[in-house]
Amino acid sequence: MLRPLITIVRRSYVTKLSERQTSLIARGLPKKEPIKGVQDIIVVASGKGGVGKSTIAANFACSMARLGKRVGLLDGDIFGPTVPLLLNVHSEPDVNDRNLLIPPQNYNVKCLSMGMLTTPKDSMIWRGPLVMSAVQRLLKGAEWGPLDILVIDTPPGTGDVHLSLSQHAPITGVILVTTPHTAAVQVTVRGAKMYEKLNVPIFGVVENMKYSICENCNQRLEFFKDISMNLLPRTLISLPLHSHIAECSESGVPIVIKYPDSEYSNLFTQLAKEISEILDKNKFGKPDFHRGTF
Repeated sequence: MLRPLITIVRRSYVTKLSERQTSLIARGLPKKEPIKGVQDIIVVASGKGGVGKSTIAANFACSMARLGKRVGLLDGDIFGPTVPLLLNVHSEPDVNDRNLLIPPQNYNVKCLSMGMLTTPKDSMIWRGPLVMSAVQRLLKGAEWGPLDILVIDTPPGTGDVHLSLSQHAPITGVILVTTPHTAAVQVTVRGAKMYEKLNVPIFGVVENMKYSICENCNQRLEFFKDISMNLLPRTLISLPLHSHIAECSESGVPIVIKYPDSEYSNLFTQLAKEISEILDKNKFGKPDFHRGTF
């Protein structure tokens, strides 16, 4: 009888870790600790790129500041930082005697970004560990407080930055951003599922660039066919596309600052008030977050 040429090795896999195994793995993970002087952390995210996360994060932060909140904005996009451009803050942050970065401030919003520590022509060619170290430095190596809210603008995808943030700090909730077309919605659903697995609450979805208003006849122009948003959490606001948005972003003056009475600004005020109410309810033990299955 011939021996088989290939020996099949059967392995059994245990999906449930023992207490000892869990303890050993936990030793290598960073401790999730509150940021000193920061009351709530709100992440602006989407699995998809190009949907306007940074613009929404900047205008949301400024809208919160206009309501009287003490606000900070952290640019979590290490490879493509845009907060310095959007808020016109390009100066390198100072360092205090405890070696903590002091975030520069504009429009009553404290800001930090990798773009303040590099020149616009520099490219960050970094692997995961360096990216996570940079995020930790911006997050915990800065004198953020006292703040009511720290808004964190995140890069596309579901990678190192998102995991690092969820491991290092208690995130109060996430605002998801998408445009209402199938390609963006499908990828945003993946981003929502990631935060669900990380047990991070989701406030809801900002539907960006959904429509435009004709300047001649005031008719509302819809860009996309009716796309089902049922796979995503509830829609918080639907934002229009307007030439003022690009103009303001490139000049470093958020549209809610330059055109405070515009429809766009009013929608952001609505969003800021709604999130403020949710945060107030949460303080009194009545959270209003989305924690369902997508």
